[in-house]
Amino acid sequence: MKFSRRQFLAAGTAGSLLLAVSGWLNAAGARRFSGEERDMLAAIVPAILEGTFPDDPAQRRARIQRVVDGLEQTVAGLSLATQKEIGELFGLLVVAPGRWLIAGVSRPWREASVAEVTGFLESWRNSRFALLQGAYAALHDLVFGAWYAQTESWSAIGYPGPPEFFK
Repeated sequence: MKFSRRQFLAAGTAGSLLLAVSGWLNAAGARRFSGEERDMLAAIVPAILEGTFPDDPAQRRARIQRVVDGLEQTVAGLSLATQKEIGELFGLLVVAPGRWLIAGVSRPWREASVAEVTGFLESWRNSRFALLQGAYAALHDLVFGAWYAQTESWSAIGYPGPPEFFK
């Protein structure tokens, strides 16, 4: 793919503006996830943890929300610099232009199918760009960490719980 200098500068300027706006909207510091961030994560969690949730829709939603709550708690415990980076990533994903351009998801997160979200995650995982691979790894590790931290998830992996002397 060839770019003219003008196209390269325009893309760089647009990307810089998008990143600046998303960073401003998601400033670092202890904060709660916005509704848009929670919607985005509620779409990503089942794509990453496909096959681990109950079939009953109400139970499924409740379990996904517990994982999102765990993500919020986890992010709040990270360093401010890491929170800022995660806030920038989330900011890119929650604004419509970022969701379209970076993730390739055209519909709002609430309406996105698991297949669409899985497709974007796979494209990031297999991207030739280390930045997208790193973003995928961060999302993957945060989601898995929040899921494994829940005692109700332990039976799915055969973990009996901590030894008695740790309780």
